[in-house]
Amino acid sequence: MNAWVAGARPRTLGAGVVPVLVGTAAADRFIAWRFGAALLVAIGLQVGVNYLNDYFDGIRGVDTPERVGPTRLVASGVASPVAVLIAALASIAVAGFAGLALALVTQPVLILFVGALALVAAFAYSGGPRPYAGLGLGEVMVFVFFGLMATCGTAFVMAETVPAAAWWCGAVLGLLAVAILVANNLRDIPTDAVAGKRTLAVRLGDVRTRTLYRACVVAAFATIVLGVLAFILEERIGLTQWGLLGLAGWILAIRPMEAVGVATGPELVSVLSGTAAVHAGTGLLLALGLVLARTT
Repeated sequence: MNAWVAGARPRTLGAGVVPVLVGTAAADRFIAWRFGAALLVAIGLQVGVNYLNDYFDGIRGVDTPERVGPTRLVASGVASPVAVLIAALASIAVAGFAGLALALVTQPVLILFVGALALVAAFAYSGGPRPYAGLGLGEVMVFVFFGLMATCGTAFVMAETVPAAAWWCGAVLGLLAVAILVANNLRDIPTDAVAGKRTLAVRLGDVRTRTLYRACVVAAFATIVLGVLAFILEERIGLTQWGLLGLAGWILAIRPMEAVGVATGPELVSVLSGTAAVHAGTGLLLALGLVLARTT
């Protein structure tokens, strides 16, 4: 059981859950069951993607004993490829049924279309004839699906409209989610390169990937400032001034930002977990700011 929990990569699940919290806070109304369904969609999809990644990288030989980081189910032999694939499909099925319920009470065509795109993205990340993770496109898809779509999609299913604040917050969370992926792929450069998995980190190389990581984190916090400036100019297109609370998340970013410059091998695991904490902390602060903006 511990191996299966570890295989779901719980330390990074905040990348799926936090956008739901922020999107809910951005909406102008709250419906409890829709919130629960949105959480099921987020968690089901992310766990499913993690298991699919474990499955495909395991059977293709991308994950090897030399890989640094948490144990992978297929590569380590802890679970059979079929069992991991079934777990992935079951997780995605949970997300699919929850998403279908949300679609039926909002705009079925739009929500089902977005849901179909998410499912295709989940499978194509590391599966299919040309996985886009190996084409250097993983970061783009993470920004779109774990940032904009997750945050704005939650706001939409909650209130059937997407306020400007959701777009700004979605961009912030998307950039921090990309930073999580960059930290993960930086750690895996040696084994990915040998296996022929040409992630963006492999293409950029070690030094430039570290620069990209820092750029993503800085850009995320800069986006908060830009959103507030836009609000000052025109409230309808900006992020409430309470969004500045999110800047306090920089405190959590100091350690991984420093460590990423020198960390190697197993030391990069702490950069990954630290970045996940930055994502979660900043997202929760943004959500608090959005709530306070309506109650004060």
